Amino acid sequence: MSTPRRHFLRQFAAGSAITPLAASALGQTVPVTELARRPLPAAPKSPNEKIRIATIGMGIIGFIDTDTALKVPGVELVAVADAYSGRRTHAQEVYGKQVKAYGDYREILDRKDIDAVLVCTPDHWHSKMAVDAMKAGKAVYCEKPMVQKIGQGADIIATQKATGAVFQVGSQYASSIVYDKVRDLISAGAIGKINSVEARYNRNSSIGAWQYSIPTDASAETCDWDKFLGDAPKIPFDPTRFFRWRNYKDYGTAVAGDLFVHLLTGIHHATSSQGPNRVAGFGGTRYWTDGRDVPDFVMALYDYPQTEKHGSFTVAMQCNFADGGGPETMFRFVGSEGVISVTFTDLTLTRLGMMPSSETAVLKGYNSVTTFSADQQSVFGKKWRAEHPPESIKTPKKEVSRFAVPAGYNERLDHFNFFFQSVRERTPVYEDATFGLRAAAPALLANESIETGKVLGWDPATLAQIKA
Repeated sequence: MSTPRRHFLRQFAAGSAITPLAASALGQTVPVTELARRPLPAAPKSPNEKIRIATIGMGIIGFIDTDTALKVPGVELVAVADAYSGRRTHAQEVYGKQVKAYGDYREILDRKDIDAVLVCTPDHWHSKMAVDAMKAGKAVYCEKPMVQKIGQGADIIATQKATGAVFQVGSQYASSIVYDKVRDLISAGAIGKINSVEARYNRNSSIGAWQYSIPTDASAETCDWDKFLGDAPKIPFDPTRFFRWRNYKDYGTAVAGDLFVHLLTGIHHATSSQGPNRVAGFGGTRYWTDGRDVPDFVMALYDYPQTEKHGSFTVAMQCNFADGGGPETMFRFVGSEGVISVTFTDLTLTRLGMMPSSETAVLKGYNSVTTFSADQQSVFGKKWRAEHPPESIKTPKKEVSRFAVPAGYNERLDHFNFFFQSVRERTPVYEDATFGLRAAAPALLANESIETGKVLGWDPATLAQIKA
């Protein structure tokens, strides 16, 4: 083992704060190392220190985010808002009648006793609600993608700066101990110079493809259609669009806006990158011909330029809603010395490096030497052997290390812990509006590239579209 390799292994093992697990726990032959949990925040010392929250948008993520937020000590839910009466009713069934349920989010913003709001609405509402909430003096946790349109990002960033409001984007990979470990390994040189990243987020079910169930009481009376539409085109009430809004570009941001943002967040956190400067998207509707006007398959290529933080690398990203092999979410961070493979709950570091060519491979294998004349092969062989004595050719040994999160670990909870810490202590948030736009914009550009058939340019430093 070379000295640099030995030094690296000592460095990352010593700095992990980790505990060995039985290899059989994950069905692996290589021992698994458990990543350390983040310390839990302390409970507030006084009831007056409670953070009173309200959730705007009580769909699937609205309930998940609310449940997670309430696990943070000292957080109390006092209100919700939703355009469907059934969800307002269910919120009170779950959280109690003391939780006020509104049909108009502005009534929440008018309340002086609410400290923070969770914006969990369809994407086309994110920007307006976030800006309105910050101007009303609320801290804001805004679900990803931060914006539906790239141009909306500047308004959110400016409002955050002008008001001094705490604003965090809800893409929890930024707070995951898995991606913290990936970042530490890359920074320590575990995979050498990074040259590419492969990422995919595939599904194989109707629910995974956003064919969510529609309640039997869905009607213009139970659903406030005008409130739902907002600035979107005015059309007659359509329960499918109301409850399956992700399938329509008027309200959502397609596959890329929903899922690429998570992948991009993880990549940017792990590599300390601001983002790509060229984007090319490909895809279309391959399977779910159910009336949706967005693709169910998207593949994108992202070119990341060299910066002070990292060398240049390329990202290949895909999302397939008809993966007959089964759902799969994974990353591969590829470098000259190794690869880090990542799933939701674990990561594997495989180090082999670049293989030296043996004498047999050079002189007798799939190489141009075999096409030389016999005399030239003899001359070349003598010269090569003189320059490459056997002791100089050292074949590296493959090294595999595996890491896993503790049982029950929830990166979404870590993300909320960071958010509420910022609310209490006025410390910088973990994923601010600028980070949020740098994750959202490349995803939205993939959509635009598919529609226009063009390679698009992006300046992640100035947050502006440029010529590719």
